[in-house]
Amino acid sequence: MQPQPAIFEEHEIRRVYDEATEIWWFSVVDIVQVLTQQPDYQAARKYWNKLKERLGKEGSQLVTNCHQLKMTADDGKQRLTDVATAETLLRLVQSVPSPKAEPIKLWLAKVGYERMQEMADPARSLDRARETWQKHGRSEKWIQQRMTGQETRNKLTDYW
Repeated sequence: MQPQPAIFEEHEIRRVYDEATEIWWFSVVDIVQVLTQQPDYQAARKYWNKLKERLGKEGSQLVTNCHQLKMTADDGKQRLTDVATAETLLRLVQSVPSPKAEPIKLWLAKVGYERMQEMADPARSLDRARETWQKHGRSEKWIQQRMTGQETRNKLTDYW
């Protein structure tokens, strides 16, 4: 699984794609931070913890459907983070009163649609990666080296 952050209205949402199961996993706290419009990550984390507790008491399956994966935190360290699939997040969004709920639902639907397009035409995935790296300020030389390195690793893996 390789991290591939997504952007929602200038907010970075951490996510990883599990190729074995073909599932996107999104950071729940990142989504909650956008929903609650909290500038502070810790406040969003506390909100999620309280919501998780409340949902658990109600017997909601949402908490059961959340898993933990290591994701890169703001300090650069890998930390266990609650993650959920787009389906689970769509249900979670309904539990948080927020004016951002509908835009997030539309964004998650768009992410799913883009992934389906990439599965049909893998070149789209490469174009998206190149575009994302450009947005992050990477040079064309860096992008080309990264893509060449990935191709070399894939060939080596296939050879083994």
